[in-house]
Amino acid sequence: MLNRIIQLSLNNRLIVVIGAILILLSGIYVTLTTEIDIFPELTAPTVVVMTEAHGMAPEEVERLVTFPIETSVNGSTSIRRVRSSSSMGFSIVWIEFDWGTNIYEARQTVTERLFQVNDQLPEGVSRPIIAPQASLLGEMMIIGMVSDSVSPMQLRTIAGWNVAPRLLSVPGVAQVTIIGGEAKEYRILADPLRMKHFGITLDDLLKACENINSNVPGGFINEHGNKYIVRGISRTTSTDEIASSVITMQNGVPVKVSDVAEVSEGPAPAIGYGSYRGKDAVLVTITKQPDINTIKLSAGINEALKEISQNIGSDITFHTDIYNQAEFIRTSVNNVLKATIEGGIFVVIVLLIFLMNPRTTAISLVAIPLSLVASVLTIRLLGYTINTMSLGGMAIAIGSIVDDGIIDVENVYKRLRQNLRLPREERVPAMKVIFEASSEIRKSIFNATLIIIITFIPLFLLEGMEGRMMKPLGISFIVSLFASLLVALTITPVLCSYLLTGEKQLEKGLKGSWVERNLGSKYSNALRYALDRPRIVVISSAVLVIGAIVASTGFGSTFLPPFNEGALTINISAFPGISLDESVKIGRQAEKIMMEIPEVTAVSRKTGRAELAEHSFGENVSELDVPFTLGDRSRDEFMADVRESLSVLQGVSVEVGQPITHRMDHMLSGSRTSIAIKIFGDDLNELYRIGNEVHEAIELVPGIGDLLVEQLVETPQLKIKPR
Repeated sequence: MLNRIIQLSLNNRLIVVIGAILILLSGIYVTLTTEIDIFPELTAPTVVVMTEAHGMAPEEVERLVTFPIETSVNGSTSIRRVRSSSSMGFSIVWIEFDWGTNIYEARQTVTERLFQVNDQLPEGVSRPIIAPQASLLGEMMIIGMVSDSVSPMQLRTIAGWNVAPRLLSVPGVAQVTIIGGEAKEYRILADPLRMKHFGITLDDLLKACENINSNVPGGFINEHGNKYIVRGISRTTSTDEIASSVITMQNGVPVKVSDVAEVSEGPAPAIGYGSYRGKDAVLVTITKQPDINTIKLSAGINEALKEISQNIGSDITFHTDIYNQAEFIRTSVNNVLKATIEGGIFVVIVLLIFLMNPRTTAISLVAIPLSLVASVLTIRLLGYTINTMSLGGMAIAIGSIVDDGIIDVENVYKRLRQNLRLPREERVPAMKVIFEASSEIRKSIFNATLIIIITFIPLFLLEGMEGRMMKPLGISFIVSLFASLLVALTITPVLCSYLLTGEKQLEKGLKGSWVERNLGSKYSNALRYALDRPRIVVISSAVLVIGAIVASTGFGSTFLPPFNEGALTINISAFPGISLDESVKIGRQAEKIMMEIPEVTAVSRKTGRAELAEHSFGENVSELDVPFTLGDRSRDEFMADVRESLSVLQGVSVEVGQPITHRMDHMLSGSRTSIAIKIFGDDLNELYRIGNEVHEAIELVPGIGDLLVEQLVETPQLKIKPR
């Protein structure tokens, strides 16, 4: 079969060349249009259910909100794990489905189950909301909105009514969450004495306020040939109109809201706080949809921000240097591309040195672009993105890709030169020489390539996130290698027939290159020496193999090497029960400390949480995003300085990580660290005590960086029990 492919290619040389050019051009086009990401999609199909329960204690949230939701979804088809978190006034439930589950079917399943829960939830609890289809790794950008002239309330209003809707209209954006500033609200402060005087109950006041906030349809009227739509308008945004609204009539005299209450406009009670470089700020976090080109989406968001800046016309600055996943992706992909290009250049240099023939070198190198574009086409066909893993597979394959071509070209070149040495009447036609030369080494090349491919098959047996991570690498490597074999069967013989059959060209290479002659003689001497001493060679090889095995047992192991993302994510956790204001003070101290470190370029901080945000913390936690640029110091020295500088903060737990790594850890273990020890039980205080014992037992283990115990203890409460 292989010989038939070679013969068919030689009989249709022009078609083969045109086909190769078309594949190359289509591969280049697909490469430029395929989504680029840092990693493959690593998140198992997950549906996130979030519920706001303002004012509820964590215990009530867990018992009355979280538990019914968990119970309702448990037992659904293909669910592999259900996790939840209950904090003051907020419940979040993660429902993970088996790999391969259709995410839309999963969301439909959860939606149907939630219908059963809505009637079980207490009054005042919002309906459970299913988060947009995204993952923690989908958080791709944080934007800081800062202004010296616009008030925090105006800034938050602009963010909610101008910025967020425009960003959501950018194709590929799944969710926009806002933290910081002051959310605007209308306050109606009832006076109990005045209410008693007028005989007004709190229910009367509430009903009156509800009526104020609604418009009533009145049908239509036909008059004078025109049709008039009737609207009863009572909705208002004016505090004066709210104050003058009538609650009831007493003896023909209206009792207004202003008679029993004070009406004002002010900030709603804060559940989160944001800052940028120590200034009050509104932080906007953008989450992307799955399988979206992050770099293109980032460019679209920047264009939208320019448009917003022109439209609002206010003294508001948008800072996009806090966290932008596109920058890390661009840097990572460029680094892998650089390594691939450098590898290709090194291959070219080596081939030129050893072959000493530009034509044979060029024929051998044709395999590289054709094999790589074949890999990209396959990746696109299978629905994967171009990422560091798929590019890594191509980079690994670079050296192996040219092997088939080199062996084929060298054998063809050697046979053509041998044919040239024969008397003219005994010479065989060049096409026959090329066919026979390619055929005689084809079986050995095929077997060698097949063996290498088989060694990568175990990657496809991995399950879960490991399999999702490694499969693109295996696919790109195997496809590149298999494509190089096809190139050696088709393109290489055809190019040899075009470029190596000229007599002048062959006569120049009859003697062989200087490198070829010298290397051949030295290799012959070394081979003769080894064959004369087989025992020494075998024993030496065995010693080296055993030594390598022994040495490998002393190496540490990790799923992924540490990245240099160019940014830090620092979590500072105070004891639960601390007020938001006190937590903000601690966060400000940390901000000030970080800004004094030379490598740090900016600092943003989130204290508390945003409304309906999957990536949320309690009011006792501050999360700092710290982009940095390394200078004279190494990364290890910089990290050591960061940890030492933050150690002055008393009574808090400090965890230093990186944005993507931090989110991957949270996704894998439900914790914010790469390794999590989970202790289960019913008594929070006892769990906390055991956690501290574990802390003391392992804190001296070499290699541990940040060690902390989750602050899951009972918060201070004022309990009122009726007698």
